[in-house]
Amino acid sequence: MSKEYTVARINLIGENFEILVKPDPALSYRTGKSISLSDILVADIIFSDSNKGLRASEKKLKEAFGTLDVQEIAKIILKKGTLQLTAQQRRKMTEEKRRQIIAFLSRHCVDPRTKAPHPPTRIEQALEQIRFSVDPFKSVEEQSNEAIKLLRSILPISTERISVSVRIPPEYASRAYGTVKSFGTIKSETWNSDGSWSAIVEMVAGFYSSFLEKMGEITRGNIEAKVAK
Repeated sequence: MSKEYTVARINLIGENFEILVKPDPALSYRTGKSISLSDILVADIIFSDSNKGLRASEKKLKEAFGTLDVQEIAKIILKKGTLQLTAQQRRKMTEEKRRQIIAFLSRHCVDPRTKAPHPPTRIEQALEQIRFSVDPFKSVEEQSNEAIKLLRSILPISTERISVSVRIPPEYASRAYGTVKSFGTIKSETWNSDGSWSAIVEMVAGFYSSFLEKMGEITRGNIEAKVAK
């Protein structure tokens, strides 16, 4: 891969669509910063296979995106597709995510014998001992939840946990299910007659605000959630 560009791709209607992008501007755009597409795209071309220089057909583009506008298609690929990272970008993002996970665990996890928080250094050493692999794209909450389960094998660790009652409208239920599960343990669930989904989810108390924010994004604010008594 050239140091001057990388690839962003998406698979729709069983077809592959790719664009060539400048690594740093593309990553900034992906993370929510306002970047002009002219500063991101290496070429105003949608490929089916960029390595072979094969352009996507107009018929497939229209079928997949509903438009032939390269700029609009590029926005969709950048926001919803997969962005290849350079080795330097992945290393930097992974280290930053690791620091965030360590900080989260240190704030919310205690030694049950002393009730004192585990210092960041102890958390970091324990993560190294279990060879915890950090994903730069997964959320801090999801990975912290995974880490807590693994750390219990070598470290006395406990967290304040809460039960959250949640109800999701039918049009968002299937999409939201995996995200709900990533935040904690589903203790009970019900598919209601109107197609909505209700559940009681046990999670680390510190996850609650992030849980509400994420579920609000997925359901466009159409969610009922409260801490169950």
